[in-house]
Amino acid sequence: MIAIKNGRLVLPDRVQDGKILVLADDRIRGIEDEIPQGADRVIDAHGRYVLPGFLDIHSDRIEQFILPRPTARFDFELALKECERELLHQGITTIFHSFSLYKDEKFGKSPLRTLQSVREMAALIRDIHDRYHLIHHRLHLRLEIDNLDAYDIAVDMIERGLIHEISFMDHSPGQGQYKDLAIYRTALAKYSGMAEEDYDFEGFLEREKNKEMLSFAQLRDLARLAHSRGIAVASHDDDTREKLDLNREIGVDISEFPITIPAAQYAKSLGFYTVVGAPNILRGGSHSGNMSAAEAVQAGCADILCSDYYPPAILHGVFLLHSKYGLPLPEVVRKATRNPALAVGLPDYGEIAPGRKADLLIVEILDNYPVITHVLVDGRATSRVEYRR
Repeated sequence: MIAIKNGRLVLPDRVQDGKILVLADDRIRGIEDEIPQGADRVIDAHGRYVLPGFLDIHSDRIEQFILPRPTARFDFELALKECERELLHQGITTIFHSFSLYKDEKFGKSPLRTLQSVREMAALIRDIHDRYHLIHHRLHLRLEIDNLDAYDIAVDMIERGLIHEISFMDHSPGQGQYKDLAIYRTALAKYSGMAEEDYDFEGFLEREKNKEMLSFAQLRDLARLAHSRGIAVASHDDDTREKLDLNREIGVDISEFPITIPAAQYAKSLGFYTVVGAPNILRGGSHSGNMSAAEAVQAGCADILCSDYYPPAILHGVFLLHSKYGLPLPEVVRKATRNPALAVGLPDYGEIAPGRKADLLIVEILDNYPVITHVLVDGRATSRVEYRR
């Protein structure tokens, strides 16, 4: 049994001072007035915040550990173990590693975004909990809907219990993230390594117009199969009511990175959880010219913060929304803890309450930045860092 004293407990609806948080095994036993007799360890939080560990349901950080340079590939298990050490210290206690299945090379396809690599990583994530590890690992399969082969691959992976979230993506030009064709053209040239004037953009657009995609029936069947296994289904880069209505018919639960405030608001009205990238909050806007995540949060149409490509952004985004934008700390903490837990079907996670998972962070504000001094996973003290000056 562990007791945490002198902490500012970030509860679902308030910040509670002067109480003792008591953990037993991998669960929160309760919030008490005194340190219980028989406590094996007492952690003094020294007036710092105590909050649930973050659940990051969209992150491709693992790719940068496997392939830090285009021709420098590292062992998958080594990369996973080193990646989780970083994530732990950034407060992410449950990670959904996002791996993509693309059809072709239009964005300079990574060798990691192949069937062989995705299956290898999926098996490793499935088995890692039987080995020494630090945090909870899950797999988020990102399926590009012009990859016709991906249907059978996804069915197989779902039936084998290798997937914990699946999203349907469409990166076609003229809609979604790339509604602005000028941005799309720049992105293509960048990834191809060619100058924009040398790229046959018009020919490419013509080929894109005539490409085949997975059918509505196939996507609906994948969503039904996923739901039958308790797997959440997400859409990606929603930009119109029509697209959102179609996604509801397919069976989508989560709208990732809606392009505009009206799209995010409509997604919420349909009952979707809406996901925004925490890096967007730190940078003051989208790197591709789309919706401001901070504005979406203020408008009440952003439920979940994810790290996307920059894991430190969740911690800093949460506290920036509180300090700069004046939002209540419990409200913004929920966007990185309880809300993602509910969205992906982990009701025991993401909340300081009796019976919940004892995945916890102790956070101090130093030099106006939040820093994590303690991390507990499954009720075990996994990391401690004390800053000096």
